[in-house]
Amino acid sequence: MTTTPAQIHRLPASAAPSGMLAELIERRIPGMSLEAPFYTSEEVFDLDVAEIFAKHWIFVATEAEIPEPGDYLTINIGPHSVILLRDDDEQVSALHNVCRHRGARILNEPAGSVGNLVCGYHHWTYSSDGSLLHADSQPADFDRSAFSLRTLAVRTVAGLVFVCLSNSPPQDFDAYAKRIEPYIAPHALARTKIAAQEDIIEDGNWKLVMENNRECYHCEGHPELSCSLFPTYGYEEGGLPPRLRPAYNRYLGADADLKLTSEANALPYARIEELRQGATGFRIQREPLDGAGESFSPDGKLVCTKLLGEFDEPRLGRLSMHLQPNAWFHFLSDHAVTFSVLPLAAGKTALRTTWLVHEDAVEGRDYDVQALKRVWHRTNAQDGTFVARAQLGISSPAYLPGPYAPNEYQVEDFVCWYINRLRAGTGAAGESGEEQ
Repeated sequence: MTTTPAQIHRLPASAAPSGMLAELIERRIPGMSLEAPFYTSEEVFDLDVAEIFAKHWIFVATEAEIPEPGDYLTINIGPHSVILLRDDDEQVSALHNVCRHRGARILNEPAGSVGNLVCGYHHWTYSSDGSLLHADSQPADFDRSAFSLRTLAVRTVAGLVFVCLSNSPPQDFDAYAKRIEPYIAPHALARTKIAAQEDIIEDGNWKLVMENNRECYHCEGHPELSCSLFPTYGYEEGGLPPRLRPAYNRYLGADADLKLTSEANALPYARIEELRQGATGFRIQREPLDGAGESFSPDGKLVCTKLLGEFDEPRLGRLSMHLQPNAWFHFLSDHAVTFSVLPLAAGKTALRTTWLVHEDAVEGRDYDVQALKRVWHRTNAQDGTFVARAQLGISSPAYLPGPYAPNEYQVEDFVCWYINRLRAGTGAAGESGEEQ
């Protein structure tokens, strides 16, 4: 008789932290940065992969990256390799990139197009839905149906693709999707194409990459971005330093104009901010841009003259979305930019930036790739330097946690969310341990 997976005893996987880690989680002080092991320890890194990246919905791609049946991406999430595939029914599916024979990796390129999935080791062959089609030299009673590729949960929302490695994905995702889709849908991501994509490796822990993104306290270090992004982001009016008062006054006028424009074009713009609550923490809001208010550029004007969707109004600011634990997005009238963060090691993180334009936009006529990328290409490089310096400093024996400024409240929100999810997943504290 052939042995089937149901007959194989599986040892339970445990992500329970050691006593040292449980103590670190418990003694985290609200309003202060995390202790050094959260950024430097391989044990914490393994816990992050198991409790954060393997149990939550992770943004991995846009549908525009796999537009045709057979198009695929391979994505590494910690030790997991995932195949994201447009299947024969033109649906997006997600499969573990592990052959069911002896475990060889099946697809080894970051992207491409395939018919069937063929393992290069012993040529076991699978259909696009993961069903085993052919396995040579097996006994007569071999049951192919018992050896399909393992699938994982996948969801698409307004052209964005999310996966979850857990067999029990967070149930709040449906409510999240229902609330963000009306904001993103007018940008018509299903009718976009990839104009550019860049992958960089940052020399820092993934949490430092996310924390850096969640505040504009350092935005004076981003001269290209500061041309169009108001440097007052995160500040309350009473906490503004005098040097930012002129920018804040411009912001107030631009924000009032944007609300009128959004209402005239039936675009949702109100802020929804639930960055600490639940498994799927997020923030979304349409916000004004400085200068001409149209796009990320030195003067705030369009960088692509072919607008997204059915837009005929260029001055729509930026629809900004933050998603715990690994992504942020900017949707504009002329293009969209997505950012995906994936952990590689305790001190190494992959950041993928993708620029999307209207599917009919013509390079050289409607947009110039270098002009399109300019702001975020340079901003990413600058942020990479900041993250590397933070990792070096935190690795010093002299490091002690420091206080977050009021305008870094989203960093505090992210860290609270992270600690709460570790507590919820590991039982490091009871219900009373949740941070407020």
